Amino acid sequence: MPRPHLSAFFDPAGVAVIGASRDPEKLGYAVVHNLIQNGYKGKIYPVNPRAGEIAGLQAYPSIADVPDPLDLVVIVLPAEYVASAVEACGKRGAPAVTVVSGGFRETGPEGAAREEALSRLAEQYQMALLGPNCIGTIDAHTPLNSTFIPLFPPQGDIAIISQSGALAAAFIDWCRRHEIGLSRVVSLGNMADITEVDILEAMEDDENTRVIALYMEGVSDGPRFVEAAGRIARQRPVIAIKAGRSEGAAKAVASHTGALAGSAAAYDAAFERAGVTRAAGMEDMLDLARALAWQPLPRGNRVAVLTNAGGLGILAVESLEANGLRLASLTDKTREYLRERVMAAASVANPVDVLAGSGPTTYALCLDALLSDETVDAVVVMTAPQDWFAPVSLAEVVGEAASSPLGRKKPVLAVIQGLDPNTTESGVLRRKRVPNYAFPERLGSTLGAMWRRRRWLDAQAEPSDGFDEARADREVAGMAIDAARVVRDLPSEAASVSEPDASWMKPDQVTTLLNAYGVPVPAIGLAPNMDHALKLAETVGYPLVAKLAAPGLVHKTDVGGVVVGIRSPEDLRAAYEEIMDRAAERMSDLAVVDGLYIQRMVKGAAEVIVGVVRDPAFGPLVMAGIGGTRVELQRDVAFALAPLTRRAAGTLLDRTGAGRLLEGWRGSAPADREALIDCMLALAQIALDHPEVSEIEVNPVIVMPEGEGAWAVDARVRLEFD
Repeated sequence: MPRPHLSAFFDPAGVAVIGASRDPEKLGYAVVHNLIQNGYKGKIYPVNPRAGEIAGLQAYPSIADVPDPLDLVVIVLPAEYVASAVEACGKRGAPAVTVVSGGFRETGPEGAAREEALSRLAEQYQMALLGPNCIGTIDAHTPLNSTFIPLFPPQGDIAIISQSGALAAAFIDWCRRHEIGLSRVVSLGNMADITEVDILEAMEDDENTRVIALYMEGVSDGPRFVEAAGRIARQRPVIAIKAGRSEGAAKAVASHTGALAGSAAAYDAAFERAGVTRAAGMEDMLDLARALAWQPLPRGNRVAVLTNAGGLGILAVESLEANGLRLASLTDKTREYLRERVMAAASVANPVDVLAGSGPTTYALCLDALLSDETVDAVVVMTAPQDWFAPVSLAEVVGEAASSPLGRKKPVLAVIQGLDPNTTESGVLRRKRVPNYAFPERLGSTLGAMWRRRRWLDAQAEPSDGFDEARADREVAGMAIDAARVVRDLPSEAASVSEPDASWMKPDQVTTLLNAYGVPVPAIGLAPNMDHALKLAETVGYPLVAKLAAPGLVHKTDVGGVVVGIRSPEDLRAAYEEIMDRAAERMSDLAVVDGLYIQRMVKGAAEVIVGVVRDPAFGPLVMAGIGGTRVELQRDVAFALAPLTRRAAGTLLDRTGAGRLLEGWRGSAPADREALIDCMLALAQIALDHPEVSEIEVNPVIVMPEGEGAWAVDARVRLEFD
């Protein structure tokens, strides 16, 4: 739930400015000036012990001298004086404080210590503290400008939350120049107390906000962010830019799953779970924000394109198709209607190209027909610059169509090229809430995001079914993990020389763990010598796979340590000698070879990789994709946050080639998709149930023909203990 006092950052009855100045060049003067200049109706209290009056207002020597009402204090002081000012605010009983000052964690250890002191004071006095190192807050409807930025946005319904003060200012500037209205702007700064989640929750019930746009450099609490953003996104769109798309993992990992799970994958999975629309950059964010605030969501992904230039139509179609949309197949009735009302050379197929000689009247007739067509979910209207009719007349036609009863049910986006954002015709489109784009390439990302939001909202209304709890024997699983813990905790002189890396569970422990969650593993055993291998083979049964067993060796194929298709004792002897010879050649740095794992060979319809890796910010991430030894090279994998529903697991598979492979590739039989999904749900649940599990990888999972199950053939589990 939202923290108390946060409304004070947007609608305070009184604001004090500690560090207020009479010098117009100082930030302390700018804050006071902006409060006055931008129409704030509440009380304003400059605090400066050496000034009797600032900007025409009475100044007070200390915060203790400031009368009520007092809801918000803005501090603009050198860093070394901020803590004492915050403490004075706490003693005065101020519920909310914004620390504009820099010189804290961003400057090094000394600054970090200062920031920690602010956090302790906020907790001690139960104050809400924004910053430090931020510009503050704006509410265009109150109105309130508690920042030092001399820019105030027009009133609107888009809220901006930014971890960068400079980018918050840039957003305001762009929106002012394009006359895009904002509701609130918040600069978070270093987040010593108030975080992005707190501010998100403060926006949850704001009646003036229809869309929330975030610029993020990190997340304070991953699970809390996902929960809050997911709850809010059910009511209004949340858009985010996440700065930094590094694929580097947070720590060294050895599995394919861990190597592929970088920060970008984690944030993508978190945003997808929470229904947050990820923007590629600042302009993309504002494109999306306008469209989501102004236009209805499409019912489907079928788009009608209306243009007077073939080149524009081609570029629009390419952009739409690249973003999961497709051209609507217009009905015969619509095409016949259009044919009677456009030039003979015009095209009434989709895209509808009315040619350069057509004017606003033709556009009006075509727009009405396309919006009426039941095969159309969204309409894109485009025109190249014309000199024989006033652009405002076309803008009026598009605006009227979009605000008609039909237009209010289907999104209408425009590309009227050459429009200056400050022209009359641009104003017409804004008043009618029709987004206009300079170029057709920007249509696809916007409409694609709107279509994805529609699907996400629809999915929230469906019943969810996840892991079947009855399948799990958590006691047996815990025993397997405890066995690995015991080995790790043994004194070094007593530990087995074959287990120098106890963070990876032994194969028999992995088998026990997976079986406890209903994941079948083909029979496997360790043979320290040839005689033992032959005896194991009789128990396991031919055909077999032989795998090298050596401490610290994770990817056995890298050293030629796997032989498949062993069908007889003679084959097994040959495989044993072959693997040991390769080990002697390629593994001189490893002192011990334990022997061979002998496993029953399984042949199925498809090979898939599935895994889990624990992200430090968001928790377990589930991976799926086409399996094999070149998975890191091909990178045809996708990630999702645990826990998974069956629908989410299926969507995860379909984001990669694995989904197509399971359907039956080039005449092969369809594979048992549901059994694979069972396996994915189980792996996710293992990681949720056991915090010690940092990585799981099964590569490959052999998926049998439909209805025959799936086998975890080569599985690895890595543990990390506190």
